[in-house]
Amino acid sequence: MQRIDIYPTHKQDDYLLRAGRPFPYGASFVPGGVNFSIFSRHATACTLVLFQRGQAEPIAEIPFPDEFRIGHIFAMIVFGLDYETLEYGYRMDGPNDPAAGHRFNPDRILLDPYAKAISGRDVWGRPPQHNNGYQYRARLIYDDFDWTGDRPLQTPAEDLIIYEMHVRGFTRHPSSGVKHPGTFAAMREKIPYLKKLGINAVELMPIHEFDEFDNSFTNPRTGQKLMNYWGYNSINFYAPKAGFAASGKDGMQVDEFKALIKEFHKNGIEVYLDVVFNHSAEGGEDGRCISYRGIDNKTYYMLRPDGGYQNFSGTGNTMNCNNPVVRKLVMDCLRYWVAEYHIDGFRFDLASILGRAADGTPLTNPPLLEAMAYDPILGKTKLIAEAWDAGGLYQVGTFPSYGRWAEWNGRYRDAIRRFLKGDADQVWEIAQRIQGSPDMYAERAPTASVNFITAHDGFTLADLFAYTHKHNQANGEDNRDGANDNYSWNWGQEGPTSDPKIEALRRRMARSAIAILMVSQGIPMLLMGDEMGRTKQGNNNSYCQDNEMNWLDWNLLETNADLFRFTQHLIAFRQAHPALRRQVHLRYENEERAGCADISWHGVAVGQPDWGKDSHTLAFMLCNDPSHDDPIYVAMNMHWQNHSFELPPLPRQLRWHIFANTNRMPPNDVCAVGQERPLPIQGRIHVGSRSVVILVGR
Repeated sequence: MQRIDIYPTHKQDDYLLRAGRPFPYGASFVPGGVNFSIFSRHATACTLVLFQRGQAEPIAEIPFPDEFRIGHIFAMIVFGLDYETLEYGYRMDGPNDPAAGHRFNPDRILLDPYAKAISGRDVWGRPPQHNNGYQYRARLIYDDFDWTGDRPLQTPAEDLIIYEMHVRGFTRHPSSGVKHPGTFAAMREKIPYLKKLGINAVELMPIHEFDEFDNSFTNPRTGQKLMNYWGYNSINFYAPKAGFAASGKDGMQVDEFKALIKEFHKNGIEVYLDVVFNHSAEGGEDGRCISYRGIDNKTYYMLRPDGGYQNFSGTGNTMNCNNPVVRKLVMDCLRYWVAEYHIDGFRFDLASILGRAADGTPLTNPPLLEAMAYDPILGKTKLIAEAWDAGGLYQVGTFPSYGRWAEWNGRYRDAIRRFLKGDADQVWEIAQRIQGSPDMYAERAPTASVNFITAHDGFTLADLFAYTHKHNQANGEDNRDGANDNYSWNWGQEGPTSDPKIEALRRRMARSAIAILMVSQGIPMLLMGDEMGRTKQGNNNSYCQDNEMNWLDWNLLETNADLFRFTQHLIAFRQAHPALRRQVHLRYENEERAGCADISWHGVAVGQPDWGKDSHTLAFMLCNDPSHDDPIYVAMNMHWQNHSFELPPLPRQLRWHIFANTNRMPPNDVCAVGQERPLPIQGRIHVGSRSVVILVGR
């Protein structure tokens, strides 16, 4: 016998209907049909609009009967639909009164906020059809991917080496040699490269559906229209971008992305998504009406008393994240990515917005952040905050953590850059940062600090030592965009140089930066291509450049093979030494059986660090239980003169061996782990200007 609840109770034209289930939101399969559920507190009516895939005109428009509304949810089951070819959207009727926060317009077809896949813009770079009133179309998908043998990896935080990357930029350059450049599928071909480098976590810049044509600027040099290349302008938070999939034109982006994640996991690499819940692609007062604005503008966005949009994101609107309905959207979304895509973690763009109330006031106990921290499905998922926003709220070190959250440590970035550059009064600051910032994270572990020197925002590592000023003219904003305080220096000539002394110094600085990053407590993060000397020609805000400025040139792997080798060995050294990957802060106490303090600070003389304003030298020693790890000594000399450092004595007849010296020319700048060379003179070492030396006691 069939259950009675599969039978229709209503009919419209050729479609059989019955009242739907309010949960889950979105479109979900039920016996014989599809359940459509959508929230709107202020709408007076809702109509379901059905399309045959690729057709301009709808095949049906079905108003929700009044009895199909439960509270503020419209819910309806439609029977007999062709799931494979169906696209759908909604029309919402209600007051059109912007001053009161309402922007209903029944003439517009709106995208379901819970759509799991989106069609209509399936191929990257294919121009939009501006006369198409419904470009981004919701699709149904089957969550039937074969995950046999796969699960989130749960790599201990202290062991992570994160690689921040852009899906398209990683393989789009002709030199990548992949079958489908710029796609999820192409990334699978490069997994052996990431493993060889030593990466065990990738942080993907936004992969949610966005519109790459959402940019009004043109390149003043070429006249070419610029793009929204980075993707920090989400149209929907559930759907992977079809234009990033080789199979997107066939509607298979979901399976292609899942196959990539499964392959990453098979190779021991976690996958983190850079998520942008703080704003949407609908923009400000003159922005587009795609989804949230037309469904329930007053619920989804932070509004001013006059009905205008609050703008803590810098992009025109701000999501009302601590409204219970929006909070549910975000939580449902995160759970979906973890449960259905096996995502290992999330980096939250402008995460301080997620802690603001509806009027923009920072909350002391933000419900959304607390919910993420204690959610059972997210219980072992990495949560990383970009702990600031465009409204001036800066919470690095004070972000509400609930014992779970880590942070992009912007203070680490700035301190290391300034020390490398030779700025005064930096030594005490970098000592804190290298320890895992205990002054900021005293009640958290060192792994609360995600340490980075470069990221997608700002200069690449090569550009950090080649440009004193930003060069963003190609962005079409008269060089007004992008940060002005980069703490960079060109070392005598702006941009490319033929001077061998400047070139050698720049390479030394890059090696020194990587060395400091890899011996710092916390979680290190590398920017895509820094390990092979990638440049963006001094552009520190390349969000709009879909060209070789942002595409990783794989020829650099041969040109700068020495830098790749150095980075690879530094990562291996970090992974070989637990002393560099502590789960708790250093205590300045004797380690059991070690005979000396877990960390000690030194200058050119043992036990005498120079904390003065004009100091540019610092050294430290990590002393460990011999059954746990070897002693490690790091000397940093960012002075413009060479210095001789007195070495601390080693216990138990050990001898100092040299692992890395950034002042030496490759291949003598670094050793393979376990092949370190004994120092001829044990009591002292010469450290060249602007360089770092790493020793290990054996």
